[in-house]
Amino acid sequence: MKTNAIGLENIFHALSDRSRLSMVERLSFGPLSVKELAEPLNMALPSALKHLKVLEDGGIVISEKLGRVRTYQLDKSRLSAIDLWMADRKAAWNRSFDRLGKFLIESSDEDSDGE
Repeated sequence: MKTNAIGLENIFHALSDRSRLSMVERLSFGPLSVKELAEPLNMALPSALKHLKVLEDGGIVISEKLGRVRTYQLDKSRLSAIDLWMADRKAAWNRSFDRLGKFLIESSDEDSDGE
């Protein structure tokens, strides 16, 4: 479990902002330039770059500069860490529910025996 959690705080921090989440959503369809990411958000390029830096520091996006155009794309392998973390949580919850179900059945059987 701890292996999956390494760096997750950076990923969740990066995704915690509405603008950055919107950028990630748009990047899920393919690479985009800074300008293309900033325009729908009515955001100045320096502001967009600050958000993209947080996403890049979180390992969510990768940038590439060709000439004067910087393009960003998702690093899907890093996002899979969220899937692994969620799968671990789901498994833990299911184990807890299974124990609760077993306890309730055993408690019910004990109540039935006493009647």
